[in-house]
Amino acid sequence: MENEIVTNVSEVATTAVQNTAEAVNVVAAEAADSVSMFASFDFGTTLAFLGALVAVVLGGYGSSKGIQVAGQKAAGVMAEKPSLFGTLIVLCALPGSQGIYGLLIAIMILLQIGVVGGAAGMKYVVSFQSGLSLLIAGVIMGALALISAGSQSKVVVASIGGLAREESISTGAIVISALAETYAIFGLLIALFITIAVPVSQVAA
Repeated sequence: MENEIVTNVSEVATTAVQNTAEAVNVVAAEAADSVSMFASFDFGTTLAFLGALVAVVLGGYGSSKGIQVAGQKAAGVMAEKPSLFGTLIVLCALPGSQGIYGLLIAIMILLQIGVVGGAAGMKYVVSFQSGLSLLIAGVIMGALALISAGSQSKVVVASIGGLAREESISTGAIVISALAETYAIFGLLIALFITIAVPVSQVAA
């Protein structure tokens, strides 16, 4: 009787050990797969794409809102003074340049990582540091474009109000409105320098 009990206990223990070992092997295999997937994920290229996205989205949003604000003011003035159409169009178009700057940086980033205009038969390897640098370039451009377009639209609205009272200030109104764009141009230059300086390796595909 005692021998049977010992045998049963031994079998149960052996089965438990085997099941535990199998469970550990399954967990270890799943962990290895997860680590392999994590290691193969291209963080550098992903960060570069995010940089391009930030630049074009923030720049485009800032410009569209700036043109909207300026256009609403211009429409009211143009209804009373149609002769100001040409000057009003120029003023309303000024906040739209920031979106162009954002698009330019986005294209430069895509060129740098080989998505656009890449050499045939070559694979572009973007390190984490390079991807982070391109993301920073996109953030610089996008943030300054957004802020600059918003500020410029306010100056444009004030200039349009002045034009409604005195048409002879058209040249001065355009010049003053353009000043707010200066810092978007600074952001464009810095973002360009960063983008061009980022090293990206090329290997045979």
